[in-house]
Amino acid sequence: MNAKKLSEEVSVSPQIMPADIAAIAAQGFKSIVCNRPDGEGTDQPLFAEIEAAARAAGLSARYIPVSTGKVTDEDAAAFGDALSQMPKPVLAYCRTGTRSTTLWALSEGARRPAAEIAERAKAAGYDVSGVLSRISNKGLIDTDHPVASHDIVIVGGGAAGAAVAASLLRRRPNLDIAVIEPAETHYYQPGWTMVGGGVFQKEETAKAMGAVLPRRVTWIKAAVAGFEPEANCVVIEGCRTIRYKHLVVCPGIKLNWDGVEGLSQTLGKNGVTSNYRYDLAPYTWELVRSLRSGRAIFTQPPMPIKCAGAPQKAMYLSADHWLRKKCLKDIDIGFYNAGGVLFGVADYVPALMEYVKRYDVTLNFNHTLLAVDGPAKKAWFKKAGADGAAETIETSFDMIHVCPPQQAPDFVRSSPLADTAGWVDVDPATLRHKRYPNIFGLGDASNTPNAKTAAAARKQAPVCAENILFDMGLGSALCAYDGYGSCPLTVERGKIVLAEFCYGGKLAPSFPKYIIDGMQPSRAAWILKERILPPIYWKAMLKGREWMARPKVMA
Repeated sequence: MNAKKLSEEVSVSPQIMPADIAAIAAQGFKSIVCNRPDGEGTDQPLFAEIEAAARAAGLSARYIPVSTGKVTDEDAAAFGDALSQMPKPVLAYCRTGTRSTTLWALSEGARRPAAEIAERAKAAGYDVSGVLSRISNKGLIDTDHPVASHDIVIVGGGAAGAAVAASLLRRRPNLDIAVIEPAETHYYQPGWTMVGGGVFQKEETAKAMGAVLPRRVTWIKAAVAGFEPEANCVVIEGCRTIRYKHLVVCPGIKLNWDGVEGLSQTLGKNGVTSNYRYDLAPYTWELVRSLRSGRAIFTQPPMPIKCAGAPQKAMYLSADHWLRKKCLKDIDIGFYNAGGVLFGVADYVPALMEYVKRYDVTLNFNHTLLAVDGPAKKAWFKKAGADGAAETIETSFDMIHVCPPQQAPDFVRSSPLADTAGWVDVDPATLRHKRYPNIFGLGDASNTPNAKTAAAARKQAPVCAENILFDMGLGSALCAYDGYGSCPLTVERGKIVLAEFCYGGKLAPSFPKYIIDGMQPSRAAWILKERILPPIYWKAMLKGREWMARPKVMA
C-alpha cells in the first residue's frame, strides 16, 4: 500500500487489499473511502471485504463508487461530505488513486486556489490539469489540447489488446502505437479453471503488464473515461484526452457481482466462490478438497459471458475429484443455468451428457441466480416457465460456484460507440465500427456473435491488424473474421471435449479426427490445454506469431 498525502487530512492510494488494513491502521489512518466500483477488475476485492477488515481494525469505511472518468459534481459533494463526517486522517483509494484525487480536487475547489490544488496533486504523482480545465470550461472536456497523439491507440492491454498490438508491429515494426491500460498485471484467464481444479497454481497465470506488452508500444497507464469519436480522441481519467488516427477498442468485459443480491457480501467465504476472479480460484479448490458430503451448486447467468463453458468446467473437475475420492455418492450436484440448453453448439452436448450422467448432476435450465445468503447457505433463483411465467426457487448449499452476470464496461456502454445493448458496435467480419470507419473493436467488449474466449481474440487480432493497415494504405487486402471460438471443456482431470466452432455454430476443428476428435473426450485435448496452450498464449499470440491464426482475405 502506497499512500500519497494530499493534505494533512486526506491521502490517496491505488487499490488496497484486506491484508493491507492492519498496516493502514498502524500508519495512523482512521477512515477509508473506496471510490472504485465493485467488479471493475478481475483481481479486485469487493468493498464488503475491505469494509469487514476495516471494522475489525477499528476503522470507519465508506463506499462512494465512481466509474472511471465519470466524476460528477454530486460525487465530489458526497466525497466532501464524507471527509467532513469521518474520523481523520482519511485514506481514499480507487484503481490508481486518480479518481480519488479528482474527487478531492473538485471538493476542494471552493477552499483552495487552483494552483495549490494542482501543486499538491502533482507532488503526490497525479495530474489534475484536465480537471481544472474542465472546471474553467464549465464541465466540457478539452479535446483541442490532447496530452498525447498517436497513429494507433489501443484501449485495453488484455489478451485482445496485447495481441493486436503485437500483430500490428509484427507487420510494421515502426508503427506509432499506444496502449491505454491501467492494470499492472496481465492475466491468462483461461488458466483459472485449472487453478480451481487444482491443476495450476494461480501465480502461473499472471505476469507483469510491462513484460507482456510489446516493447515498441507506448504504455499509457491510465483508465479510459470515454470517447469523443468526432474529435478522434479518447478521454482518460483526470479529464485528459489522447488523440488518434485509428482506434482499437478491446477493454474486456465487466463482471457485475452486484447483479446478484448478497453475493458481494459473502464472496470468498461461507462456501461461496468463483473461478472468474484470480484470488478466488484457489478457494474453489479448497472447497472442493474439503467437501466430503452435502450439496454443491454451480451457476451460469444469461448470455453473453466470457467463456460460456467455464461454469460447467468447474463442475466437471469438482465432480471428478469427488469421484476419485469415493465421496461423489454423498454429494448432490446441481447445475443452474439461466439458458435452456447445456451448451450452445448441439454437436457437443451428447459427450457432455455422458458426464452429467456419470456425475449424477441435476440440470436446472431457465434458472437465473437472484440472491445468495452465505451464512445461511441458501440461494434463490428465478425459474422461467414455458408460458413466460416466473417463480422464485429457494435451495440450500454447502458449496456454490457462481458465474456472475456480465456486461460491457461502463465507459463503453455509455459511449457513442455502443449498440443498443451496450457493446462496441462492429461489423462481424471486418471488425470495423459500423459508424466510425477509423475505429475497430475486438475481444469480449464487441458485439460480434461469437464465443467470448481468448481463442476468439487470437483469431480476431490478425484480422484487425490487417484491416487497419489496409485502411492506412499499408496493406494489400481486407481480411475477414469467421467467428472462430474454442472452448476446451474439462470434463475430467486428464480429458477434454474440445469444442471449436464459427459463426452459426458451424464446427471448425483445428486437427484431424485421428489426432483430436472434438466431439469426444480425449487425453490429447487435455495435453493441449495443460501444456501447449499456455506457451502459445504467452510466446506466440502475445508476440504476433500467428501459428494456425493466419487471417483470411475477404472474397
